[in-house]
Parts: sequence; C-alpha cells; structure tokens
Amino acid sequence: MAIITVSDLMMEFGDQRLFEHMNFEIQKGDRVGLIGVNGSGKTTLFKILTGEYLPGDGMVVINKNSSVGYMEQHVCRHLERSAYDEVMTVFDDLIAMEKELEGLNALIGSVHDELDEMVERQAFLHDELTRRGGLTCRSRARSALMGLGFDDEKMKLPISSLSGGQRAKLQLAKLLLCGADFLLLDEPTNHLDTESVEWLEEFLTESNSSYMVISHDRYFLDRTTNKTFEIENRKMTRYQGNYTAYLPQKQEHLLSLQRAYDNTMKEINRLEGIVEQQRRWNREKNIRTAESKMKAIERLEKNLEKPENSPSAIHFNLGIRSQSGNDVLELENVSLGFDGVSLFRNVNMDIKRGDRIFILGPNGCGKTSLLKTILGQYQADCGRISFGEGVKVGYYDQIQTGMDSEKTIFEELSDCFPAMTNTEIRNTLARFLFKNDDVFKPLSTLSGGERARVLLTELMLGKANLLLLDEPTNHLDINSCEALEDALLSYEGTLIVVSHDRWLINALADKIFYLTSDGIQVYEGSYEDFIKKAEPFRKKTAQYSDRPKEANQSDYKNKKEADAQRRKAKAKLNKLEKEIAETELKLTELNEKLNTPEISSDYEELMRVADEISKTESVLDVMYTEWENLTEITEEGC
Repeated sequence: MAIITVSDLMMEFGDQRLFEHMNFEIQKGDRVGLIGVNGSGKTTLFKILTGEYLPGDGMVVINKNSSVGYMEQHVCRHLERSAYDEVMTVFDDLIAMEKELEGLNALIGSVHDELDEMVERQAFLHDELTRRGGLTCRSRARSALMGLGFDDEKMKLPISSLSGGQRAKLQLAKLLLCGADFLLLDEPTNHLDTESVEWLEEFLTESNSSYMVISHDRYFLDRTTNKTFEIENRKMTRYQGNYTAYLPQKQEHLLSLQRAYDNTMKEINRLEGIVEQQRRWNREKNIRTAESKMKAIERLEKNLEKPENSPSAIHFNLGIRSQSGNDVLELENVSLGFDGVSLFRNVNMDIKRGDRIFILGPNGCGKTSLLKTILGQYQADCGRISFGEGVKVGYYDQIQTGMDSEKTIFEELSDCFPAMTNTEIRNTLARFLFKNDDVFKPLSTLSGGERARVLLTELMLGKANLLLLDEPTNHLDINSCEALEDALLSYEGTLIVVSHDRWLINALADKIFYLTSDGIQVYEGSYEDFIKKAEPFRKKTAQYSDRPKEANQSDYKNKKEADAQRRKAKAKLNKLEKEIAETELKLTELNEKLNTPEISSDYEELMRVADEISKTESVLDVMYTEWENLTEITEEGC
C-alpha cells in the first residue's frame, strides 16, 4: 500500500494558480527528487503534505501506519539548550521510558507488592527500548552531529551561540533521527560543506525511509534519488531515475507531446478540408458526411493539448573587455588571522590566464576570507599578493552585502553603470527575468534567488577578465544553475571559485585547491579526479575545527574594521529578530482569522486575508534570508 496518495491536487494563492490536476503515489523505497523553477510550488506542496496548508482542491491520503517527517526552517525555540540536547529531543519518549525502567529496576529489589506487574512492565519496557533503538539513541545523535560538522565542543554550545547554518544542521539532524518512514527534505544541502553533504548522501542511501527532496544540487540528486518529479506550467510530470536519467526522458516527453499535437492538428486540418468539400457539394449525403466529420473534429479538439513553452529562464554570456597578461595572480606565503588567532598560513598560488580554479575545504577553513584577502577587503598578516598586467577583477559575493537595500533594481544598475541608457538597462534586466514593473522592486524585498540574478547581471556588465565567485549557485534554481554553467563554460577569462556545487566543479574545474590551516593542496582535474586523489588526505582533515590552532597578530586596522562590521550587523540582527517575532505573530493571527466563520463565508474578505497572508509570508522569507546573512556576518572569520 502507498505511503502517500495525492489525487487531483490544486493550489492557488489569490489569482495565482501554482499547480492543478496533480496526481502521484509514494511507495516504500521511493526516493524522489522534486524539481522546478523558483516559485513553481515545491515548498507549498511540502506544506500541503504536512497539513500546514489546505489545498484548493483534491485530496492527500497518508497511510495510517506511516509517519511524515519535515525539516522545519528557522525553528529553534529553546535557545538555552545545547546543540546535543536539542537533537536528543527527538528521543524524548525513549528517554522517558528509560527513566521509568531505571525506577522500576530500583523498586523491584525493595518491594514485594505488585511484583509480578512490575516485572512484566520491566520486561515490556526493555523489549520496547531495544526494538526502537533506545539503547543506541545517544550514539546515533552524536554520530549525526559529527557527520554534520559538530565536534564534541560544539555539541555543548547553546543554540543561541550558533549561526543560522548550524541551526539548520540541527533541524536536519533531528529530521534524520526522528524515525519517520517518509521524509520531506527542503534544500538539505544548504549550509553544508562537501564532507557533510557526502555524509548526508551516505546516511540517506543506507536509510530505510522513503523521502522526497527539493534540491538544486544536481550531483546530490544523482546520488540519492531514484525518481524525479517536476512541477512545470502548473503540472507535475513524473520520471523514472535520478536527475541524469530525467534529462533525456524530459526531452523525449516534450518531443512526444509536440508530435502528438502536430499529428492531431494535421488530422483536424484534413477533416476540415473534407467538411468544406462536402458542404460545397451540398447534397443530403454530403451534409451527413460533413456533420459526421465535424463531430470527429470536436472530439479531437476536446482532447487537444497544445504543448506549453518551458518557463522563462535566464540566458547570458560573460564576456571580457580585454585580455590580461599570462600571469594573472600570485600569492606567496599569505597568512590571515583574527583577534590574534590564525585562520590560515603559507598560502601560495600561481594563477595563469585561462585557469579554472575551485577552492574547496571544510566550513570554517577560511575560503571566503581568502577571497576577501585577495580583493584587499581584509589585510593579510603577512605574505605577498600581486596581480598581473591588465587584470580586471569581478566579484560575486554569496552574502550579497555589496548592494544598497534601499535602492530599486533599476537604481542599482543605473548607479553601477551610469553610461547605460534606461532602455539598455531594461533590456538587460529582462534577460534576467526582471520585466515591466519588476525593475522598480526595492532590493530589500527580493528573495535570495532574485538578488543572485541582480549580482549576475552586474557581473555580466562588468566584463572582468578575472572572476572571483563565492558560492555562485546558492539561491539559484536548477535552470539558472545551468544557465550560469553555460556562461562560465564559454567564458574566456580566468576563474577562481569557492563552491560546494560538485556538478559545477566537474563541468568547469581544471584545478582544485584544497585549503587547510597550513596552506593549499593542489589537485589537477575535476571533482571526480580530486576525490580519487585526495581521499586519504581529506580523512585526516575531516574533523577540521572552526577554531584555528595557532596565533598570529592580525593587522590592527583590519581587526577594528572587522569588529565594527560585526557590531553593526549585530545591532541590525537584534532589531530584525524583533521584527521577525512581530511578523510571525501577525501571520499566526491572520491564519486564525482565515478560519473564522465570518471570514470563510465572505468570499471577498477571504481573498483579502489570503492575499495579506501571502504578502506577509513573502516578507518573512526576505527577513529570514536577511537574518541568515546578518548571522553569517556577526560570526565572520571563516
């Protein structure tokens, strides 16, 4: 029997219909990758499956013997708890049974009344604890946390001291340990370094749970899924196999739809010709024939479905204004630290024109800080950094801190490129899917994906011959990732990229620099080549601590600037957290209001409240993104 059955599901917000006529089943052993452009309704579908949202139409049936686990976002209510204790809350019922068993063990030796009942209860609790894994729950919790990058010291830290990424990892650990037989995973690889993603892949592969996962990480989808569901043009299409298997199937599906449409149209045109001919002859027999053919045409037209165009996707090229010299960038014995504590040292690079370098390493090893040191945003403690002749640098900042949130998209581009006319700016933004009044959206209201598209627009217009890219595929849907990949493949300049996107690394890298506290290990080739060559070395560095071990005296000015930036971000963060709490309360009140009889019976008021809920949720999404960005800044040092 199916774990979940979905029948004729429809969902809309206001006048926007996300999907309709959606039908699928999840069987035991199904491992489904759910894909689709941003805004197609993937997360909304998850919330319908958990019961958080009610669909506009259709039915969701969950097997009464099945349980669904969902990774909640931005939820850690008891900030005083340690990371380990938070994860152990998924075993609260087992721990309660364990305490009861301990109490019974102590009582049985000292009482005589009701002894048979107590012994029977003791045996039941012991068997139940063993069956449900109560004897290993602590070791499993610790193993999950270590796999996600928490050492023993971090496990003891209170949640209040953890970054947004670390809190997300706690939620992921709780989901993986909860014992549900169907898991809903929404972008689970966000905030994970490569080692943690590999651990998650192994965990899911060995798990007995079925699951559905939303991800733009194509390599991850290939490793962990056996079915692919795509939401496109308000419809769901189901394919067998992982992401790589899905690609040719989709092309064949689209060709089949087009062939069926073309053949039906050809038949309709043929029948219309017969009808026209029979009517010209205008005899009784001819009229009957014409009527018969018209009925055939009506039957064909009733079932005729014209293939819809694929959703709009960005498409762009990354050109260069001029070539650099052969020597592009050299780093010699570069070291960096903060607050007297070393982050990395003895970093050496010799970058030549046309090199495609990817910098890898565990979270906290200093990859982003190395890029900022190259750019001069951080002052190295020691060492030499020199650019070659004619080098023009472009930078993609994953935290997106360089944009003024008070500006509109149009103003951002106009100020950065004052020589462009209004028409040129509009035409350029249209290529990145900002059309009509979208160009006047304030940057503060944009989602992470929309802000990423603005940054890519600026990158394209800058025409730099050396690109420093920090996690460029974060926030992008798969279509946009593929567009970026195509643009970088044809790019004639030099690339230095920090990324966990293994698909992108495989497609582009000719060298991989693995960063540690003692410098860089260089590996020739793609990610697959790196895995084969680096495995013994990576095992030694897998437990890399976020706290560097050796102290160097940081540049005083650099330290002051970094401290000032963190203080400013901390003040904004405190204010934002209050605003988030107020907005969450408002959202709760609106949802309660939506369920009142007075509102549910008044269509216009119902639509108004639903629209306000949608807008409030959008505002919250922006706030959550900003919260994560500010949290990263307050804990900058990685």
